Amino acid sequence: MRSPTDEELMERFCDGDQAAFEALFARHAGRVQGFLARMVRDGPLAEDLLQTTFLSVIRARGRYELGTRVAPWLLTIAANAARDALRRRQHVEAYSRESDPSPASVQPGVGDPGMRRRLEDALQQLHPDQREAVLLSKVEGWSFEEIASMRGISVVAARVRAHRGYEKLRELLGGLEEA
Repeated sequence: MRSPTDEELMERFCDGDQAAFEALFARHAGRVQGFLARMVRDGPLAEDLLQTTFLSVIRARGRYELGTRVAPWLLTIAANAARDALRRRQHVEAYSRESDPSPASVQPGVGDPGMRRRLEDALQQLHPDQREAVLLSKVEGWSFEEIASMRGISVVAARVRAHRGYEKLRELLGGLEEA
């Protein structure tokens, strides 16, 4: 017996089947949380945003259009939650800089920690749409067609966002040797 598709599960959830929602959560929670963690660079915040994303799914089930691909819809909700959180964090950090000049901590990573920090900082300076396109294409391995479908934009627009993100990263990381 074949497993139900995401869209079939979502339709059943819209009809009140709680087990269908749990199946969707089990299928997609890891991928959505990984995406969120890369968008916000904060594990606990990504966990909170994962919960926010799936709460939004519960609230939006009455507006879900049957047949809409579930994975891109979920990642769109997650990306919007991440953008909102990043905007809130920018406001808090701006306020904190005025009252507490202590430096931010650096999480240990693989390879050169200074280089990793520069790259993470540069990614955070990209416009959220560009950062999302760069992360989805280079980290998640998505095609521009998949990114376009997820965001509801043309393939050309997805390529332009990613290209502008790559160019901005080159500018921000200027002076680094090409690998």
